[in-house]
Amino acid sequence: MASKGTLAIGIALIILLIMGGYFLFAGESITVYIDGENVTSQARISPFAGVNTDELNKEICEYTFSAMNNTTADAKSLKQGILRICLAHGLDNVKVKVDSSLGENKIPVLYHVQGKSMYPTLSDGQTVIVEKTKNIKAGNIVVANSSEYGVIIKRVSQIKGGKIYLTSDNTNVESEYRDGVLYETKGISTWVDSNDICGVVVQY
Repeated sequence: MASKGTLAIGIALIILLIMGGYFLFAGESITVYIDGENVTSQARISPFAGVNTDELNKEICEYTFSAMNNTTADAKSLKQGILRICLAHGLDNVKVKVDSSLGENKIPVLYHVQGKSMYPTLSDGQTVIVEKTKNIKAGNIVVANSSEYGVIIKRVSQIKGGKIYLTSDNTNVESEYRDGVLYETKGISTWVDSNDICGVVVQY
């Protein structure tokens, strides 16, 4: 009769064999989920790989946050960056899946509207969801990082090669006196480079 210790070791070996077989056939994977504000990473890595999955998931989340704030990043470059992180941890055959509140292979980012230049379409303080994409069309509302004005939310009026002309929906000109001088303010109209576009507003 087998002792309890031998039986426990046998069960443990069977469990390890089952787990090893699962990762052999199903493969190791990373699933990243983005809701526009939060990021989660789930690493399904073989226990035999000797990888600290908590540290791996943390590094992937930090990288994903940086990609969300990078105007040139997209789902493809995000996956490539995650694969480089995996490789640095000794994992060279990992499947990476990017999922989000907008669907697979999409990166949503939350932005807050400041000012009244997009009224009545968008209101001051309103939260919008932007999809990080370079697929821009005339009429889209986009978020751009303008060298002159900073981060702005405007409508695409013209596209000429790699240049995008952005305008405000609010065409009203407001006037006010300051120290006896009349000042007029109106919405911004400006050209930006296509690389300055952060993404397209898809929900508001």
